[in-house]
Amino acid sequence: MKNIEIYCVNTGTSDIFPLGTTLSEIAQKMKIVLEGPICGAYVNNRVKPMDFELVKPKQIEFFDYANRDGQRLYLRTLSFIFYSAIKNLWPDAKLKIDHAISKGYYCTIEELDHTLSQEDIWMIKEEMKNLIRQNLPVERKALLTEKAAQLYEQEGLTRKAELFKSYGRLYAPIFEMGGHYNFFYGHQLINTGQITQFGLEKYYDGLLLRFPKPDNINELEPAIEQDKLFGIFREHKQRASILGVNDISHLNEITAKGQAGEVIKVAEALHEKKIAEIATLITEKHDKVNLVLIAGPSSSGKTTFSKRLSVQLAVNGLHAVQISLDDFFVDRDHTPLDEHGAYDFEALEAIDINYFNKVLLKLLNGERVEMPRFDFQSGERKFKGEFLTMHKDQILIVEGIHGLNPGLIPMIDPENIFKIFISALTQISVDEHTYVPTTDNRLLRRMIRDAKYRGYSASKTIQRWPSVRRGEEKYIFPYQENADIIFNSALVYELAVLKKYATSLLKTVRENEAEYAEAVRLLIFISYFSSIPDAEIPPTSVIREFLGGSSFDY
Repeated sequence: MKNIEIYCVNTGTSDIFPLGTTLSEIAQKMKIVLEGPICGAYVNNRVKPMDFELVKPKQIEFFDYANRDGQRLYLRTLSFIFYSAIKNLWPDAKLKIDHAISKGYYCTIEELDHTLSQEDIWMIKEEMKNLIRQNLPVERKALLTEKAAQLYEQEGLTRKAELFKSYGRLYAPIFEMGGHYNFFYGHQLINTGQITQFGLEKYYDGLLLRFPKPDNINELEPAIEQDKLFGIFREHKQRASILGVNDISHLNEITAKGQAGEVIKVAEALHEKKIAEIATLITEKHDKVNLVLIAGPSSSGKTTFSKRLSVQLAVNGLHAVQISLDDFFVDRDHTPLDEHGAYDFEALEAIDINYFNKVLLKLLNGERVEMPRFDFQSGERKFKGEFLTMHKDQILIVEGIHGLNPGLIPMIDPENIFKIFISALTQISVDEHTYVPTTDNRLLRRMIRDAKYRGYSASKTIQRWPSVRRGEEKYIFPYQENADIIFNSALVYELAVLKKYATSLLKTVRENEAEYAEAVRLLIFISYFSSIPDAEIPPTSVIREFLGGSSFDY
């Protein structure tokens, strides 16, 4: 029998195994013990499930739920169990997993012959627990695309079937569990018994599927109220209805017909209409409001939004003065560090609060102030003789990730402030059960911008992203419900445009880099989109902030 050598990062040792040995068998023989149950492994820096068979020498590293990829495997399997439980109870019902909110997944059940009740929710939970107790295998198969599409259609998964039929591949992936077929665009746990915790409860007119904390698989994430954010997701459904684009398959069909330009025009017009409505709200309050704060996570499009808002305010006869919190970063050698020793640019302490407030008060008092510019390449605040004066009939717009943090401007009367939270809340789903994470949308935006304007490689951006996300969860998202209004900067067509730029960048990430697994995941994800050229995107679009070609100065 032929043998292969396997190097394990967890132990720092190599061992010899028979050809075809699974990751589970290797973990058992090498006595791998992690803080939590093993979910999967990186095999040459690519994510693989525990039933993966090795046929060549490889480097492997096992991970548990504390790892982001471990969480992804867990949540995909939980979603499959959720879907299967509903199909077992009501075969004709259709589950729709809409989006993440309140530390869970917001879901609806369509074509149910009655109104969803608390008893129904209890029945679903009990059926899910039953599927988990059975410890059913979750098996991945590769079938001829035509056959896979037939199985998806038999399950009522018409959008998934259409997506794979248009994908252009001879074979398509499919998972089977307990007699049901589905796919969640990535690997899963190898059996249902590995799901140890979940929650399910009524949420508005649907359900909230809850899951464990990232740092503690034995404790559920606390559900939090996000009424304003939920309202924005409802608004995005209305936009999708207007555009006739609900998922990737719809967008690809429109692109194939040569109608993508029309989608771009309508999507941009909807953005402009919303910005005009916000400008009107501010104008109506100008007897008190003289300061607009625009906050949001990285790559949400805050800068372009502030400039477009200024234009709409000018239409209303109100002229705006704009400044960016980014120009008030402390010098790089004074930037706080996170728990991993990396620069924590998302911490409020990364901003020179005292200096910012001095400048702010001087501007509001009508004084002439020399404005700083932060040089991201040198990591220093610089002055280039740029002065700014604010007149009494003007309004000041400040944009930055900490715009809604109460610690930012403690000396300003709240009645004089209008607060806006902006984020790219993705408007398109992959299919019935897989939404596009907002974080993926923003990561691709940031990757393209970082490469074009800041000299960062794709690997560097991916490497920094977990720290960015931790900072957002700690310093930004807790304040989003404090906003007077939330603006969704995502555009339904944008991922199909970003595909061309992101693909070339992601392909530069090498197999021997730790960021390779994430690069591969993103490459596979954007491969489902048919590319849309950017020629018809207007120069004022938020996407131009990342692609280039904007008519605004940044």
